[in-house]
Amino acid sequence: MALPEIVSREEWRAAREELLVKEKAITRARDALNAERRGLPMVEVDKEYVFEGGDGKATLYDLFEGRHQLIVYHFMFAPEWDAGCRSCSAFLDQIGHLAHLHARGTSFAAVSRAPYTRILPFKARMGWTLPWYSAYGDDFNRDFEVTLEREGELVERPGLSCFLRDGDRVFHTYSTYERGLDGLGSTTSLLDLTALGRQELWEEPKGRAAAYGAPEGGEAVRYHDEYDD
Repeated sequence: MALPEIVSREEWRAAREELLVKEKAITRARDALNAERRGLPMVEVDKEYVFEGGDGKATLYDLFEGRHQLIVYHFMFAPEWDAGCRSCSAFLDQIGHLAHLHARGTSFAAVSRAPYTRILPFKARMGWTLPWYSAYGDDFNRDFEVTLEREGELVERPGLSCFLRDGDRVFHTYSTYERGLDGLGSTTSLLDLTALGRQELWEEPKGRAAAYGAPEGGEAVRYHDEYDD
């Protein structure tokens, strides 16, 4: 096995500081990219989608649970499969406590094409409590390009889509697929994909999050049981 070179502490520190310059450049570039993403236009979702969840039928509007933003993870689980995708399962395993998203007015839900009767036992097996809905028989997966037709067969791919609610109107703001999911899973990485972002004072464009009633940096991160939802 080709292990890293063994050096002195001084040599390691010099190499680390050289690498740190590149890491900080990437951080600044990522901040600029996130701001550009927040500047994307949005599309109104005027089609009525119907899902099935733990409380029965639900619309896309219902998935917001009264909050201004919604992040949907497109979990690969075809109707004929006995279990969900392994890589999608690993993704959901790394999702933290949803209270931190909720405190920023953002809901999170998984959606799959499998019937809810197949989703429910697998969800119990995995020990997940986050919202998970079935889009069985609905066009949602096709419309958001996670169920594709190739050579006459339907194939699944993982993805994530972000939505913004303005009153009773719902808008699609962003989607990413496959390798675009690399590095996601933390609260901040998920918020970076949304139109309102992390809602910190340094983010551009200024004032957008506050217009939707978000704390915009006024509420520090808390223990997950201390938030007022």
